[in-house]
Amino acid sequence: MSSTRGTPGAAGAAGGPGGHGAPEARGALETPGAPGARAAHGASEAGGAPGAGGAHGSGGEYGKRGIGHLVCGRRAKWLVLALWLVVLFLAAPLAQKLTDAQDNDAASWLPGSAESTQVLESSEDFRPEQIPAIVVYARESGLTAADRERITADAARLRQLSGHGIRGAETRGPVYDRETDPRAARILVPITMDEQGWQRIAPTVDSLRDEVGGSDGGLAVHITGPGGTSADFAEAFEGIDSTLLFAAMGVVVVILLFTYRSPALLLVPLLSVICALFTAQALIYLLAEHTGLTVNGQSAGILTVLVFGAGTDYALLLVARYREELRRHEDRHRAMARALHRAGPAVLASGATVVLSMLVLLVAEMNSTSGLGPVAAIGVAVALPAMMSLCPALLVVFGRWIFWPVIPRHGSPDPTERGVWARMGRRIARGPRMVWGVTAAVLVVCSLGLVQLRAEGIGNADAFTGKPDSIVGQEISARHFPAGSGDPLVVVGARARAGELRRAVSSTEGVVPGSPGLPPGSRPYVGDMVLFEATMTAPADSEAAKETVERVRDAVHVVPDADAQVGGGTAALLDMDRATTHDNLVIIPLVLLVVLLILCALLRALIAPLLLIGTVVLSFAAALGLSALAFRYVFDYAGESTDFPLFVFVFLVALGIDYNIFLTTRIREEAGLRGTRRGVVTGLATTGTVITSAGLVLAGTFAALGTLPMVAFAEIGFAVALGVLLDTFIVRSVLVTSLFLDVGPRVWWPHRLAREDGAGAVREAEVWVPPSCGQPRSSEPGGYARLNCWPTRPASRSWPIPWRHIEWCCQGMERGKPAAPSLGMPSAGADPLRLPYLLARFSPRPIGS
Repeated sequence: MSSTRGTPGAAGAAGGPGGHGAPEARGALETPGAPGARAAHGASEAGGAPGAGGAHGSGGEYGKRGIGHLVCGRRAKWLVLALWLVVLFLAAPLAQKLTDAQDNDAASWLPGSAESTQVLESSEDFRPEQIPAIVVYARESGLTAADRERITADAARLRQLSGHGIRGAETRGPVYDRETDPRAARILVPITMDEQGWQRIAPTVDSLRDEVGGSDGGLAVHITGPGGTSADFAEAFEGIDSTLLFAAMGVVVVILLFTYRSPALLLVPLLSVICALFTAQALIYLLAEHTGLTVNGQSAGILTVLVFGAGTDYALLLVARYREELRRHEDRHRAMARALHRAGPAVLASGATVVLSMLVLLVAEMNSTSGLGPVAAIGVAVALPAMMSLCPALLVVFGRWIFWPVIPRHGSPDPTERGVWARMGRRIARGPRMVWGVTAAVLVVCSLGLVQLRAEGIGNADAFTGKPDSIVGQEISARHFPAGSGDPLVVVGARARAGELRRAVSSTEGVVPGSPGLPPGSRPYVGDMVLFEATMTAPADSEAAKETVERVRDAVHVVPDADAQVGGGTAALLDMDRATTHDNLVIIPLVLLVVLLILCALLRALIAPLLLIGTVVLSFAAALGLSALAFRYVFDYAGESTDFPLFVFVFLVALGIDYNIFLTTRIREEAGLRGTRRGVVTGLATTGTVITSAGLVLAGTFAALGTLPMVAFAEIGFAVALGVLLDTFIVRSVLVTSLFLDVGPRVWWPHRLAREDGAGAVREAEVWVPPSCGQPRSSEPGGYARLNCWPTRPASRSWPIPWRHIEWCCQGMERGKPAAPSLGMPSAGADPLRLPYLLARFSPRPIGS
């Protein structure tokens, strides 16, 4: 080293950049790229050297404070594992009972204040809640004498049935389509739908099918009507938990194996997610049994997908940061503590976004939607602590070998700076405005597919991906009988006005004249109220039938002192449509507001959150547009359910914003050290792989909904999966990156980082410290070692920097510090990109925090 730099005083006297240029003068602590420097640095960070323990303050900077100590300490990790084993032992039996706690009857889906819901409740005073199963017989050439004998015999046997909720004594029929030369006949069998009605509807219809037999000799025999359709829906929901569990598990295994290339490592996130799922299911079961929480097949299915997708995403982010820290720390406990400290805020913010967005669904009028909110929120709320405690504990217990065959060795180079995402970031940085302009234009073009969206509801005939027996029977029945005869209108009103109500209903367009009457098995009146049914001419699930319901309601509501209400299956569909429209108008803005507030709190900025919200909304529109085109011209679906846009929006915004959170929190961290533009490129490079893997996992788990034989689930799964892929590969990697590069430091407004932009990150001061600070003794006089430190107050732009503006490694380690450390001029050739982690250690409060 030059003699002018032999002492602290000489260093201050040198004062020029020329004295800072000799490579041999930089020392091991300044050059993390050198193996020796990495070893020394890693030892001090890991607490391996005697002096290094004090180098992080009393007890260590991260290893013995906060969540890291509680989760991944040398003893704490075993306590965490023991705790989760106990939880799993208690939760697994309860989780298996969640299917039995599901409530899939009409009231669990209908709006609580809807007219059809009130009619459903009032009708229970007249008769037990019931639905008709209709046995349809048809021969296009005309029923033969043998056919009619068989039909009569079947009706006689059905009247004798009483098990499985069958009300055989109230069986009606056979009814023929015409008096002479009939071609079709029907027998209507009422089925009681009590608390166990949904669970037993499928075996009940199977018992009817055993009695009447199947099609034979050209005579078609099918069971349809609300009872037959409900049985097919129940069979579709049967085993939904196990079907989705294995489908989602298969997707996660394949993607994790491709991502990690380690057969052992994928087991850690997988075991953690399964434990979280069982725990969430057990908790939801207890709440459903003891607090009245509504759980149906829809919410139970989405719970499985959400916990698997979101939980695996959080695990991927944590594992990626842990692997990054393992390259810098010899001690895996310290590496995990550091990973939790760095990745924890992003994971918690992402989880909070999903939980709060799901809880917004509580304001929905639809019971099925409002019930989904707490179920999904509980699932994510349980997944968060599992991924932040069980997953880290398992990783620390297994050690580095769990990453075999690609083990992150201490001191090995981080490959992210040379990866595809680093190259993409540098290319985008050459012309960010052009990039985001073209990308936004492409997404706008994709959103034009919204003109093909038909979110007006799905009829029973189009609700299944296949064509079950009830749908075939419904089509045959509609050809020979009034289309709405299997699912009539139900009218409840004042007994004194019964005659006027019947005449008003019978004369309404769309109602079969003379059809209003008392259904079999029903009381003629209860108190001063009366109930009767009426048959519609249109299919019960058609738009024409809904219009008929509106006309009938208008007709009976004007009857004075009648207090009439109109319900039934068609009325329920109409009320669902209206409630969903209300929910769309209320919930979507609330979710956007919740996400915006969380982003503002996390990033401590306003411009960046607004940009992120805009990109997510644009991504949602593009995903919906592309999905609508696919549904029309690829899958040939008839339409979408009315709540389809709402569910897709909530899941895409709540989950899609996760990737923006992962990216922007890392960008902000790097911006405080390197400046915004370099921070954007570095943030994309370091998070690109993990976010891509997380996006593939989440898209794959939602795509697993397509394994269910119901169009509504398949559409939601496809649209959410497509939107997640757009967020992962287009919005996050291209649109957000280019926008942040174009806007620059102003993206952090009104935070001071918008003005300072990591000013301290591009300047460094040399500080000479004595060996009492815990640094290796150098060959210089007095053992002083030279370090490069960054100013913690970027407003200090003059050189030399005042001592009070430097926080260096001695603070918090030794009470005695050098009276006047020598500060030199900024390094002319220093590349701060090579020293971010090392220098950040010397500044406990990174710039921009």
